[in-house]
Amino acid sequence: MSRGRFIGLSLLLDAVFVNLGIVAAFFVRFGGELPAFNFDAYVLLSPVITVVYLASGYIYGLYEPERTENVWSLARSAFLAVTLGAVLTAAISFFAGPRFFSFSRLAIVLGWVFGIVLVIGWRLVFMRAASIRWPEQRVLVVGTDATARELARELSARSRWGYRVIGFLAEDPAAEGPVASPPAAAALASVAADAAGAAAGQVDGLPLLGGPADAGRVVAEHAIDRVIVVSPVELRDLIERLTTAEEHDVRVDVVPELYEVFIGQLDSVVADIPLMEITRTGVPAWYHTLKRMLDLAGALALLVLLSPLLLAAALAILVTMGWPILYVQERTGQDLRPFRLYKFRTMVRDAERESGPVLAAEDDPRVTPLGRLLRTYRVDELPQLVNILLGQMSFVGPRPERPYFVTRHAEEIPGYRERFKIRPGVTGLAQVSGDYATTPERKLKYDLIYLYHLNLPMDLQIIVETLRVVLSGRGAR
Repeated sequence: MSRGRFIGLSLLLDAVFVNLGIVAAFFVRFGGELPAFNFDAYVLLSPVITVVYLASGYIYGLYEPERTENVWSLARSAFLAVTLGAVLTAAISFFAGPRFFSFSRLAIVLGWVFGIVLVIGWRLVFMRAASIRWPEQRVLVVGTDATARELARELSARSRWGYRVIGFLAEDPAAEGPVASPPAAAALASVAADAAGAAAGQVDGLPLLGGPADAGRVVAEHAIDRVIVVSPVELRDLIERLTTAEEHDVRVDVVPELYEVFIGQLDSVVADIPLMEITRTGVPAWYHTLKRMLDLAGALALLVLLSPLLLAAALAILVTMGWPILYVQERTGQDLRPFRLYKFRTMVRDAERESGPVLAAEDDPRVTPLGRLLRTYRVDELPQLVNILLGQMSFVGPRPERPYFVTRHAEEIPGYRERFKIRPGVTGLAQVSGDYATTPERKLKYDLIYLYHLNLPMDLQIIVETLRVVLSGRGAR
């Protein structure tokens, strides 16, 4: 079965079994009967409930086979997805109006139990009874530096999804054909010489098949489906030859440098390494106006809806950590203008008194237990809704950085000042695509990819992915 068919089947069967679980719950709750007064409320809401459960499954990765490749990860994702679906179903039935108060709360709880069993159960049965075959992608990596080797390792680790790394091409134009073994020094023992000979023409156990000039021959001889170029600026001639040659039906990706970021579009991510296709789209003139209107409306609505949560967080900080409740810090915004960013305080007082400005670590000891909880579910970021209302930030954009680090990165990283052409955001492409500890250079690449390809569908996708990260509690910063 192909990947697309598996995902389609997953959506269909989840929709069937989730609703079957709720119907079974009504039978159990009402002793084998389906009283119209209670059951009709479910029937009217069933389309909405189905969408809610499928969206919950998407948030927790049930439709990404790579994220549910073993029983434990499957069970965890299904449990979280069905739990979120049940909670939202209860909320919808309560707020939908008096007509739906007859939706049995006990049936929702029983449906939660049955849903977990059924959603996990059909997948376990399917995993035993059927096999999923992903189309093989024969990959050639151009480059041998640390990023190229990391990329090859990550793709090899995903071999069950069809990736097969055939080998490397050296980025050195002088490399022609398979690389010969360097001569062993006379002083070396024969065992060392044999080891050197065994490693000849290999990088991390994969063959080194030549240099850039050999690309066409290697693609043809090894039936390559995908070429990934890790040093695209230096190898632009190679990219042009591969993408324009009619005899090579091959996909070419690059790990982008600044040139490709300016003209490219994010295609996929392997680990936290961005890959791009060489294209560029324009930004409509109305985009910034509409985005600002949506920012204002969204920030106002969320401040009203989340006011109980904001108050609860403030009281919890005051009781457990004392004053101040808010952490106010100067950040650099659009056009390098400074502004004051608001967050709930999550660290001990005067956390940087001795160290000076430092970037927060993933397991920072300065973060309090309550602060860690607030960070896990991004509650600490909610006061930035005020920054959005003031026009200093947007919901989506490059994360605002502190002036100290802006000055340092601007001196060390070419193109760093480009990211300040637009408003910073509460969330951004780097936050939903890269790892927590990824480098400033990689974060900049994501920021510039976003900057040069602004569009509302990308904003919506980033917001959805952010909700997914928040609700799953992963990658807390």
